[in-house]
Amino acid sequence: MLGILGGLGPAASCYLYQMLTEHTPAARDQDHLDIVISSRASTPDRTAFILGQSDEDPFAVMEQDGRSLVAYGATVLAIPCNTAHYFYDRLARALPVPVLNMPRLTVADAKAAGCTRLGILATDGTLAARTYQLACEEAGVGWAVPAAEDQRGVMSVIYDDIKQGRRADMQKFAAAVADLKAQGCDRAVLGCTELSLVKRDEHLDRFFIDSTEVLCRHALLACGITPVGFDGGTGGRP
Repeated sequence: MLGILGGLGPAASCYLYQMLTEHTPAARDQDHLDIVISSRASTPDRTAFILGQSDEDPFAVMEQDGRSLVAYGATVLAIPCNTAHYFYDRLARALPVPVLNMPRLTVADAKAAGCTRLGILATDGTLAARTYQLACEEAGVGWAVPAAEDQRGVMSVIYDDIKQGRRADMQKFAAAVADLKAQGCDRAVLGCTELSLVKRDEHLDRFFIDSTEVLCRHALLACGITPVGFDGGTGGRP
């Protein structure tokens, strides 16, 4: 049984659940994966804590919900929030079941697809924690992040648009992408699960590697299901 430690934010958790359903080869209800979802939207903001803007540590809530998912029967956990992976090592040590590491899996898939320099589109918290930078360095993949002004645009897309239920300001998004391409990136990771919704709504091309799609594919594999509808192992859709 898959446990989803969600609510970080809620729309991203819903999208992962939808994606798991769509990419499961099933002819009937019973062919689908058993899934239990915790969507504690009241979990303190991860970026604010990482940047020292809040003293509310999200870890205690995440650990409690992780234990609840395990008690319900989850045998592997997925966290559809890249920024929350700042707490990954603590959480993995605290829980008795495997916890998938979305950033590391995403970088590994990018490398397998031939990426040599990965652009990182993520929250300020994820960048400050160096979550993707470290994963790239461990995998031997180059990386780049947007310039400060463009990173403010990325944060605006995440917090002012997607988290408020609006379509993304694609002018801001495109400016950050152009910056990454100018820095020599051959792919860019959508390293925030809110940005996965930009790919869905705006039909982004194969330059982008969607961390939510990567997590979906590996979650299905971890639960013994061979996913359908993905291309070449990068988590991207055909």
